[in-house]
Amino acid sequence: MTTQKICFSLIIILFTIATGLNITGCQSIPQTNEAIFDFFEYQGEDVIFETPIDSIYEYRNPIVCGFYPDPSICRKGEDYYMIHSSFSYYPGIPILHSRDLVHWEQIGHVLDRPSQLKLDNIRLSGGIYAPAISYNPANDTFYVVTTCVDGIGNFVVKTKDPQQGWSDPILLPEVGGIDPSLFFDEDGKAYLVHNDAPIGIPEYDGHRAIWIHNYDPGIDQTFGKKQVIVDGGVDKSKHPVWIEGPHLYKIKGKYYLMAAEGGTSVNHSEVIFTSDHVKGPYRPVSNNPILTQRDLPEDRANPITCTGHADLIETPDGQWFAIFLACRPYEGDLYHTGRETFLLPVTWKKGTPVIMEKGKAIPTVVRPENWKADVAGITPQTFTGNFIWRDDFNTDEKLALEWLFIRTPRENWWSIHEGKLHLTPAAFDIYTVGTPAFIGHRQQHTNFTVTTEMSFTPLNEQTFAGLVCYQNEKFNLIFGKTIREGKQVITVVRTDNGKQTTEGTFTLEDKRTDLPLYLRITGRGGKYSFTLSFDKKKWQEVVNDLDATILSTHKAGGFTGTIIGMYTGK
Repeated sequence: MTTQKICFSLIIILFTIATGLNITGCQSIPQTNEAIFDFFEYQGEDVIFETPIDSIYEYRNPIVCGFYPDPSICRKGEDYYMIHSSFSYYPGIPILHSRDLVHWEQIGHVLDRPSQLKLDNIRLSGGIYAPAISYNPANDTFYVVTTCVDGIGNFVVKTKDPQQGWSDPILLPEVGGIDPSLFFDEDGKAYLVHNDAPIGIPEYDGHRAIWIHNYDPGIDQTFGKKQVIVDGGVDKSKHPVWIEGPHLYKIKGKYYLMAAEGGTSVNHSEVIFTSDHVKGPYRPVSNNPILTQRDLPEDRANPITCTGHADLIETPDGQWFAIFLACRPYEGDLYHTGRETFLLPVTWKKGTPVIMEKGKAIPTVVRPENWKADVAGITPQTFTGNFIWRDDFNTDEKLALEWLFIRTPRENWWSIHEGKLHLTPAAFDIYTVGTPAFIGHRQQHTNFTVTTEMSFTPLNEQTFAGLVCYQNEKFNLIFGKTIREGKQVITVVRTDNGKQTTEGTFTLEDKRTDLPLYLRITGRGGKYSFTLSFDKKKWQEVVNDLDATILSTHKAGGFTGTIIGMYTGK
């Protein structure tokens, strides 16, 4: 070869390296850690939702499926607003709007700015517990009071318009414990009730008390002497546990104090007390609990369990309803959907509100008297039934309200442009107490299918991108693309109490390593299956019927449900 030809060849090689072209002239995919997702689709497939209903006069329970626990509600005129616990997910406290208590539209989050919600280094089941929403007609203001466990403690935020954002937290230094709730009386006075330790030394494990404070809406602080209004629960001699989630009401001149009792598992219940004065003495009603499922046979079909943490609401025409949390296990005490929100009409017996008579099962289809669907003024979203939810990322630089981050994000590791979601690795991975590059959607059904399209070229064995089924740092499943022994692979890794096990691997052919691919997860109770495709027609099995019961609250612990979403890590 002549010197001239050698020099020409060197020039071609150098040009190829500089421009990113291969020898044949085809452009190669840039070697970065960026993962690109074209869409995300979630489809619910539960049997209990297959029965048709009259959508004008009937509704389904739960009214909000999936991890929407500890519901609280208020009304201004004909508009209802409902909120839920969010623990260490961000944004905090989803807020929903309705005109008929059944059809809901998410209008945002109460805590949607980092200045409002600092979750750094807080355990996943810490963070925001049991927020309570109230409307004060005296000053036309909405209030949310809640606890940031392991964080700033009890605080209040407020707004004139729930759709226009909320204030920064106003700390309540004199309020201990958890589960604060505000009550605005007809005379303009205000009070705050909450759960805390009893006076002196607790007499048994789970011995708690309900306290009451005076509250000044002018300065948003408690004042004066606080006092216990319930010690232990309905019958202290029986050592009732975890009296919590209190709410105060004034109905026809009488005060009602409602609270949860028995813990948040299968012994959960709702109890109520009455008094002629706002600060008591409060007397338990004779037919407590007014809601529970703990006395029903364990082998019943399609059980609904853990009922409690209720809130009452009166409609403009004088009817009463209750929202409350409950769980839908697929086997024993196993469920991945977390604690969901249910709705029932309230019946009154001898001056006592009853949510569900003892010995009766919570219905999944309800036909209340004198109720009719009304979606005027809202754009209802599908929160129940076997719906399909899909995001094509068509709104530049704005995520849909359904998406969640793990803790407050401090880095700009995501972006949306040209109809695609772009993720780059964050400082933390999915296994650490931090904020990984993960954007997740609640698992809202026992049976479901999730599908996404992803483009990603891993740089080494430490880089990964794909889908994650996340319960917490120690209990999760990942399904995606990485490198093993020099080859690009699709793999499924199961993390059980911190121990990682590779459950399946699919090695990609060299000609397909740079192609976009589809990832699909199918859940059937405690079994999840993982498949991939290059054309969304022919699907290749990676792992079938994997034991996914580690995602249940029973095994993983804590108070959250499973979140499924897109992730990349290094």
